[in-house]
Amino acid sequence: MTSRITTPSRAGVFAAVLVAALSTAQTASAQPKPVAATQETMDIGDEPGRVSTEEVSITEGPFARQMVLFRSNEPPGTVIIQSAERFLYVVQGNGRALRYGIGVGREGFQWSGQVQVSRKAEWPDWRPPPEMLQRQPYLPRFMAGGPGNPMGARALYLGSTVFRVHGTNQPETIGEAISSGCFRLANGDIADLYERVPLGTKVIIRHKASL
Repeated sequence: MTSRITTPSRAGVFAAVLVAALSTAQTASAQPKPVAATQETMDIGDEPGRVSTEEVSITEGPFARQMVLFRSNEPPGTVIIQSAERFLYVVQGNGRALRYGIGVGREGFQWSGQVQVSRKAEWPDWRPPPEMLQRQPYLPRFMAGGPGNPMGARALYLGSTVFRVHGTNQPETIGEAISSGCFRLANGDIADLYERVPLGTKVIIRHKASL
């Protein structure tokens, strides 16, 4: 008995190929498509509600409050902020200054200039400016002053700017470039500075020390 091999017609081959192609396309469309990786850049967030009491100070290391040698032609009482060094100085005269460790503005939020202390507040309320809310929409629109407020125990308002020298409920950030342009101190240190600095005090902000 002779075996017979049936050869499909040309039309049949075309139909089979078409069916296979459609089946492959449907299977491919059913598979989840890979999503291109996106890099999210987020601001380093404040922590509303995290409690830090008025007594918290930096007591050890270079950022501890201390009297240091400091050469300046500015009169005693002047506040000088050296952002690159992460220090705030209150000029004492006789080549000395009281130095505080601070947190400063991160890259793109650093600034320099000369202003005066235009307002002082104890346990200030916090109203994030619109620019900050645009970057961090999860922040509250208003937060009353208190130990859980990111503004901390005290605030010195700098001229007509939106920037302040203030406390923080994140004392571990002292010495870092983390803020949106304000200068932060541990609560115990800003409370000490608050008592030493009257309204109208000259404040000089520099990126680096000048010779």
